[in-house]
Amino acid sequence: MFKKSLIAGAIVTATFAFASSAFAIGGASGPKVTYPVKGKLGAVIMNPYKIAPLTAVIRNGGYVVTDVSVRIVPKENGQEIAYKVSDKQVRTHGGIPVFGLYPDYVNSVEVSYTRTNHGKSERVEKEVYKIYAQPFSLEQPGSAVGPLFKATVKKLDPEFKDRLILINNLAADPAANASRVVWNNPMGGALEWNYGAQNAIIDTTGEIRWYMDPDAIYDATNIYKAGIMMGFRQNEDGALSWGYGQRYAKYDLMGREIFNRRLPDGYNDFSHAMDAMQNGNFLLRVASSDVLRGDGKHVRTVRDVIIEVSPTGEVVDEWRLFDILDPYRDDVLKVLDQGAVCLNIDASQAGKTLSAEDLAKMDESDRFGDIVGSGPGRNWAHINSVDYDPTDDSIIISSRHQSAVIKIGRDKKVKWIMGSPQGWKGDFAKKVLTPVDKNGKKIKCENSKCEGTFDWTWTQHTGWRIDSKSDKNVFYLSVFDNGDARGMEQPAIPSMKYSRAVVYKIDQKKMTVQQVWEYGKERGHEWYSPVTSLTEYHKDKDSIFVYSATAGATYNLQSGAFESAPNPFIEEFKWGAKEPSLEIQLHNVSGYQAMPIDVNKAFNTK
Repeated sequence: MFKKSLIAGAIVTATFAFASSAFAIGGASGPKVTYPVKGKLGAVIMNPYKIAPLTAVIRNGGYVVTDVSVRIVPKENGQEIAYKVSDKQVRTHGGIPVFGLYPDYVNSVEVSYTRTNHGKSERVEKEVYKIYAQPFSLEQPGSAVGPLFKATVKKLDPEFKDRLILINNLAADPAANASRVVWNNPMGGALEWNYGAQNAIIDTTGEIRWYMDPDAIYDATNIYKAGIMMGFRQNEDGALSWGYGQRYAKYDLMGREIFNRRLPDGYNDFSHAMDAMQNGNFLLRVASSDVLRGDGKHVRTVRDVIIEVSPTGEVVDEWRLFDILDPYRDDVLKVLDQGAVCLNIDASQAGKTLSAEDLAKMDESDRFGDIVGSGPGRNWAHINSVDYDPTDDSIIISSRHQSAVIKIGRDKKVKWIMGSPQGWKGDFAKKVLTPVDKNGKKIKCENSKCEGTFDWTWTQHTGWRIDSKSDKNVFYLSVFDNGDARGMEQPAIPSMKYSRAVVYKIDQKKMTVQQVWEYGKERGHEWYSPVTSLTEYHKDKDSIFVYSATAGATYNLQSGAFESAPNPFIEEFKWGAKEPSLEIQLHNVSGYQAMPIDVNKAFNTK
């Protein structure tokens, strides 16, 4: 692996004549300073926090530096990155943070600032630093090809040219040195998932402008420092939060650690979702380290617990979903494609389903762990997203293996269920929303299928509240409808499957749901993502951002076996538009999620 240097030693120059030596040398009576100083400020430190190689800090050189702006001059036909830097951020990083350098390239970085020393201030309107950033050097498994992925820009409307997009993907295979561990004390759990990190930010020309080198924080051989990095979100302060394995973390875009903690001891196996709440706390999708079942067996549960943690790491509350929902509702479990049970993709099982007898035998057995089955200790729920509604202090969860998005209050009572009514019993059946058309007229539904254009979501991901369009009564919900087991069945031909990005409008008083927008059905099987993916509203452009993250794989229609890695699609739509304003396709990569990143939010926080 290419070794990093603290100082940008290859090329760091300024575009004006500087009359002093490149090295500040102290005399016998004073300290000796031997770092290279090029420009009116201090040295340039590359990759200052060891995990973001395409970042740098232009040190303050002993001055008080204020009123900073940065511009990364684009390559020919490239995308400009420009942002203001708050005085707080300059103080935090000891100088000017530089983000978005091109790898293996001499970057021109334009900075403007005011420098003050001993009460005297000087305004520098434009100073150019030439900064060389190292070639892409992330270690990948042996089967990986090239630097993470390649991107093809297929459509780009002018309004979206400034987008920077965080890509959170999964390595094609576990690293060769990954730990091979399955929790067995007590039985069950999901620790075996241990794929390397593939996290990068691309611009709208497809160039990688940031990536994570996780060596400083990730160790595939250590169960407490390994696991799939998932659940990335940009917080209101501009920093990124996410989790991996037995940890959850928050870092800024420069790679500076805000926190990186082990899960509290009573919980394990983070994956999929970490949500920053409006009250400053975080919601984490985890599992319980020890549950005593009704039959007296102790198990680790699987993907079925939500905890709320404070900024300092205390567990404020928990939602034990095996106590709140019905963990034995198996209607969806019996029709899932066993070749694509989210992370557990097994081409040899493509198209196969579990019979009632199969599930009954499993329920009676001591087989626990990350396997499809009902009851605590098995993957009966597979919660893959969590969101918060501050208007009534509730959480919204997406349960893949129940094909339902569900709202649950602080009192642990279900408020509504957005999903097929089939199999919901007792009080749960009363909480299933009623589909209506745009005029509020009830839509006829039978056997998990509805008339007209309305459809439920199936094995969905990212059931998120659209905050800026919702209020206490009206709830707008964005979802990625993966589409496996659509209509509670497998289609006659695998190529009949399709996915959708969907927006619903829920009247929480009337307990009705209206489908107001969808995309993907018309794209057919080429856009089908059996697992992962994302649909999310963005207020800055009044848009819907979509990542069909495991689409575009080719496979043998006879055997069902995959013959290539996925080729995912990124799209962004103006609100209500039928066609995207932005479309980028990635190649030969297994995607998880992607989302726009606001660089000004990251560096101009007051």
